[in-house]
Amino acid sequence: MPNTTTNAPLWTGVLRSFIRWLVIGVVLLWLLAALVLVASRWIDPPTTAVHIQRRLQAWIHHTPYRERYKFVSLDQISVDLQHAVIAAEDTRFYQHHGFDWHEIQIAAEEDLDRDRTRGASTITQQVVKNLFFGTGRSFLRKGAEATLVPVAEFVLGKKRILEIYLNVVEWGPGIYGAESACGYYDETRARNIGRQQAARLAAILPAPLKRRPERMNNYSAIILKRMGRMGW
Repeated sequence: MPNTTTNAPLWTGVLRSFIRWLVIGVVLLWLLAALVLVASRWIDPPTTAVHIQRRLQAWIHHTPYRERYKFVSLDQISVDLQHAVIAAEDTRFYQHHGFDWHEIQIAAEEDLDRDRTRGASTITQQVVKNLFFGTGRSFLRKGAEATLVPVAEFVLGKKRILEIYLNVVEWGPGIYGAESACGYYDETRARNIGRQQAARLAAILPAPLKRRPERMNNYSAIILKRMGRMGW
Protein backbone atom coordinates (compact mmCIF):
# COMPACT_ATOMS: atom_id res chain seq x y z
CA MET A 1 0.00 0.00 0.00
CA PRO A 2 1.22 3.56 -0.75
CA ASN A 3 2.38 5.53 2.23
CA THR A 4 -0.35 8.22 2.21
CA THR A 5 0.93 9.79 5.41
CA THR A 6 4.21 10.61 3.63
CA ASN A 7 2.65 11.77 0.33
CA ALA A 8 0.07 14.12 1.88
CA PRO A 9 2.59 16.53 3.46
CA LEU A 10 4.64 16.46 0.24
CA TRP A 11 1.71 17.53 -1.95
CA THR A 12 0.62 20.11 0.61
CA GLY A 13 4.09 21.63 0.51
CA VAL A 14 4.11 21.71 -3.32
CA LEU A 15 0.67 23.35 -3.37
CA ARG A 16 1.70 25.98 -0.85
CA SER A 17 4.86 26.74 -2.80
CA PHE A 18 2.88 27.06 -6.04
CA ILE A 19 0.35 29.42 -4.46
CA ARG A 20 3.14 31.49 -2.90
CA TRP A 21 4.94 31.95 -6.22
CA LEU A 22 1.65 32.63 -8.01
CA VAL A 23 0.83 35.43 -5.57
CA ILE A 24 4.35 36.84 -5.92
CA GLY A 25 4.01 36.76 -9.72
CA VAL A 26 0.65 38.54 -9.65
CA VAL A 27 1.99 41.22 -7.30
CA LEU A 28 5.04 41.80 -9.52
CA LEU A 29 2.86 42.11 -12.61
CA TRP A 30 0.62 44.60 -10.82
CA LEU A 31 3.64 46.64 -9.72
CA LEU A 32 4.95 46.64 -13.30
CA ALA A 33 1.60 47.89 -14.60
CA ALA A 34 1.52 50.60 -11.91
CA LEU A 35 5.04 51.69 -12.90
CA VAL A 36 3.96 51.87 -16.55
CA LEU A 37 1.10 54.16 -15.51
CA VAL A 38 3.50 56.38 -13.59
CA ALA A 39 5.83 56.53 -16.61
CA SER A 40 2.86 57.32 -18.85
CA ARG A 41 2.50 60.64 -17.10
CA TRP A 42 5.50 61.82 -19.13
CA ILE A 43 6.07 59.16 -21.81
CA ASP A 44 3.58 58.56 -24.64
CA PRO A 45 2.71 54.85 -24.94
CA PRO A 46 4.54 53.37 -27.96
CA THR A 47 1.90 50.62 -28.22
CA THR A 48 -0.96 49.04 -26.22
CA ALA A 49 -2.41 45.63 -25.49
CA VAL A 50 -5.14 46.27 -28.07
CA HIS A 51 -2.57 47.13 -30.76
CA ILE A 52 -0.64 43.94 -30.02
CA GLN A 53 -3.85 41.88 -29.94
CA ARG A 54 -4.89 43.11 -33.40
CA ARG A 55 -1.45 42.37 -34.85
CA LEU A 56 -1.56 38.84 -33.47
CA GLN A 57 -5.09 38.29 -34.79
CA ALA A 58 -4.03 39.41 -38.26
CA TRP A 59 -0.97 37.14 -38.14
CA ILE A 60 -2.99 34.12 -36.94
CA HIS A 61 -5.70 34.59 -39.57
CA HIS A 62 -3.23 35.60 -42.33
CA THR A 63 -5.09 38.83 -43.03
CA PRO A 64 -3.53 42.13 -44.19
CA TYR A 65 -2.91 44.60 -41.39
CA ARG A 66 -1.70 48.18 -41.52
CA GLU A 67 -1.43 50.12 -38.31
CA ARG A 68 -2.06 53.86 -38.23
CA TYR A 69 -1.00 55.35 -34.91
CA LYS A 70 0.32 58.81 -34.22
CA PHE A 71 0.34 60.33 -30.74
CA VAL A 72 -0.35 64.07 -30.59
CA SER A 73 -0.73 66.42 -27.65
CA LEU A 74 -4.21 67.29 -26.39
CA ASP A 75 -3.94 70.86 -27.69
CA GLN A 76 -3.56 69.37 -31.19
CA ILE A 77 -6.98 67.70 -30.90
CA SER A 78 -10.10 69.75 -31.61
CA VAL A 79 -12.02 70.77 -28.49
CA ASP A 80 -15.17 69.67 -30.32
CA LEU A 81 -13.76 66.16 -30.66
CA GLN A 82 -12.71 66.09 -27.00
CA HIS A 83 -16.22 67.13 -25.96
CA ALA A 84 -17.94 64.74 -28.37
CA VAL A 85 -15.98 61.76 -27.04
CA ILE A 86 -16.74 62.66 -23.43
CA ALA A 87 -20.43 63.13 -24.27
CA ALA A 88 -20.50 59.76 -26.04
CA GLU A 89 -18.38 57.68 -23.69
CA ASP A 90 -18.32 59.21 -20.20
CA THR A 91 -20.57 62.20 -19.49
CA ARG A 92 -19.47 62.38 -15.83
CA PHE A 93 -15.76 62.15 -16.66
CA TYR A 94 -14.86 65.29 -14.73
CA GLN A 95 -17.07 64.41 -11.74
CA HIS A 96 -16.10 60.82 -10.90
CA HIS A 97 -12.81 59.39 -9.63
CA GLY A 98 -12.42 56.52 -12.07
CA PHE A 99 -15.72 54.70 -11.57
CA ASP A 100 -19.14 56.08 -12.45
CA TRP A 101 -21.33 54.37 -9.86
CA HIS A 102 -24.45 56.02 -11.30
CA GLU A 103 -23.86 54.43 -14.71
CA ILE A 104 -22.97 51.10 -13.11
CA GLN A 105 -26.31 51.13 -11.28
CA ILE A 106 -28.17 51.95 -14.51
CA ALA A 107 -26.38 49.12 -16.32
CA ALA A 108 -27.26 46.68 -13.54
CA GLU A 109 -30.92 47.72 -13.62
CA GLU A 110 -31.06 47.30 -17.40
CA ASP A 111 -29.56 43.84 -17.05
CA LEU A 112 -32.32 42.87 -14.62
CA ASP A 113 -35.27 44.65 -16.19
CA ARG A 114 -34.53 44.38 -19.90
CA ASP A 115 -32.04 41.53 -20.07
CA ARG A 116 -29.67 43.87 -21.90
CA THR A 117 -26.13 44.86 -21.09
CA ARG A 118 -25.19 48.53 -21.23
CA GLY A 119 -21.56 49.54 -21.04
CA ALA A 120 -20.66 51.55 -17.95
CA SER A 121 -16.87 51.77 -18.33
CA THR A 122 -15.41 55.22 -17.78
CA ILE A 123 -12.69 56.72 -19.94
CA THR A 124 -10.19 55.95 -17.17
CA GLN A 125 -11.25 52.29 -17.15
CA GLN A 126 -10.92 52.16 -20.93
CA VAL A 127 -7.41 53.63 -20.79
CA VAL A 128 -6.35 50.88 -18.36
CA LYS A 129 -8.07 48.22 -20.50
CA ASN A 130 -6.45 49.47 -23.71
CA LEU A 131 -2.98 49.68 -22.21
CA PHE A 132 -2.88 46.34 -20.39
CA PHE A 133 -5.77 43.97 -21.12
CA GLY A 134 -6.99 44.22 -24.71
CA THR A 135 -10.61 43.66 -25.68
CA GLY A 136 -11.26 40.39 -23.85
CA ARG A 137 -13.93 40.23 -21.16
CA SER A 138 -13.72 38.32 -17.92
CA PHE A 139 -14.29 38.83 -14.19
CA LEU A 140 -10.56 38.35 -13.64
CA ARG A 141 -9.71 41.17 -16.05
CA LYS A 142 -12.34 43.42 -14.50
CA GLY A 143 -10.90 42.78 -11.07
CA ALA A 144 -7.35 43.57 -12.15
CA GLU A 145 -8.57 46.64 -14.02
CA ALA A 146 -10.41 47.89 -10.92
CA THR A 147 -7.20 47.87 -8.89
CA LEU A 148 -5.32 49.95 -11.48
CA VAL A 149 -8.00 52.57 -12.18
CA PRO A 150 -7.37 54.49 -8.90
CA VAL A 151 -3.64 54.46 -9.69
CA ALA A 152 -4.34 55.97 -13.13
CA GLU A 153 -6.58 58.66 -11.65
CA PHE A 154 -3.98 59.54 -9.00
CA VAL A 155 -0.80 59.61 -11.09
CA LEU A 156 -2.13 60.81 -14.45
CA GLY A 157 -4.97 63.24 -13.75
CA LYS A 158 -7.95 63.96 -15.99
CA LYS A 159 -6.12 65.91 -18.70
CA ARG A 160 -3.47 63.23 -19.30
CA ILE A 161 -6.04 60.41 -19.08
CA LEU A 162 -8.12 62.09 -21.79
CA GLU A 163 -5.01 62.76 -23.90
CA ILE A 164 -3.91 59.10 -23.73
CA TYR A 165 -7.41 57.82 -24.45
CA LEU A 166 -7.91 60.01 -27.50
CA ASN A 167 -4.57 58.84 -28.86
CA VAL A 168 -4.71 55.08 -28.24
CA VAL A 169 -8.40 54.23 -28.64
CA GLU A 170 -9.33 52.00 -31.59
CA TRP A 171 -11.23 53.95 -34.25
CA GLY A 172 -11.40 51.31 -36.99
CA PRO A 173 -9.35 48.43 -38.44
CA GLY A 174 -5.74 49.37 -37.65
CA ILE A 175 -6.76 52.96 -36.87
CA TYR A 176 -5.73 54.24 -33.45
CA GLY A 177 -6.12 57.71 -32.05
CA ALA A 178 -7.75 60.95 -33.09
CA GLU A 179 -5.04 62.08 -35.51
CA SER A 180 -5.16 58.83 -37.49
CA ALA A 181 -8.97 58.68 -37.41
CA CYS A 182 -9.39 62.25 -38.67
CA GLY A 183 -6.87 61.64 -41.43
CA TYR A 184 -8.46 58.35 -42.49
CA TYR A 185 -12.15 59.32 -42.38
CA ASP A 186 -12.10 63.07 -43.04
CA GLU A 187 -8.67 63.70 -44.60
CA THR A 188 -7.86 66.40 -42.08
CA ARG A 189 -5.89 66.93 -38.88
CA ALA A 190 -7.41 66.26 -35.47
CA ARG A 191 -7.07 69.95 -34.59
CA ASN A 192 -9.24 70.95 -37.59
CA ILE A 193 -12.16 68.55 -37.11
CA GLY A 194 -15.57 70.23 -36.89
CA ARG A 195 -18.45 69.71 -34.49
CA GLN A 196 -20.58 67.51 -36.77
CA GLN A 197 -17.61 65.42 -37.87
CA ALA A 198 -16.50 65.04 -34.26
CA ALA A 199 -19.90 63.70 -33.20
CA ARG A 200 -19.87 61.13 -36.02
CA LEU A 201 -16.37 59.98 -35.06
CA ALA A 202 -17.35 59.67 -31.41
CA ALA A 203 -20.43 57.67 -32.41
CA ILE A 204 -18.38 54.76 -33.76
CA LEU A 205 -16.27 54.24 -30.63
CA PRO A 206 -18.46 51.58 -28.98
CA ALA A 207 -18.02 49.33 -32.04
CA PRO A 208 -15.18 50.73 -34.19
CA LEU A 209 -14.74 47.60 -36.31
CA LYS A 210 -18.41 47.58 -37.36
CA ARG A 211 -19.46 51.22 -37.58
CA ARG A 212 -18.67 53.97 -40.06
CA PRO A 213 -19.01 57.71 -39.33
CA GLU A 214 -21.20 58.40 -42.37
CA ARG A 215 -23.79 55.90 -41.11
CA MET A 216 -24.05 57.35 -37.63
CA ASN A 217 -26.40 60.30 -38.19
CA ASN A 218 -28.94 59.26 -35.55
CA TYR A 219 -26.47 58.55 -32.77
CA SER A 220 -24.32 61.56 -33.64
CA ALA A 221 -27.42 63.74 -33.27
CA ILE A 222 -27.90 62.33 -29.75
CA ILE A 223 -24.26 63.12 -28.96
CA LEU A 224 -24.68 66.69 -30.20
CA LYS A 225 -27.72 67.12 -27.94
CA ARG A 226 -25.72 65.80 -24.98
CA MET A 227 -22.94 68.26 -25.77
CA GLY A 228 -25.48 71.08 -25.77
CA ARG A 229 -26.91 70.01 -22.41
CA MET A 230 -23.37 69.91 -21.01
CA GLY A 231 -22.75 73.48 -22.12
CA TRP A 232 -20.59 72.61 -25.10
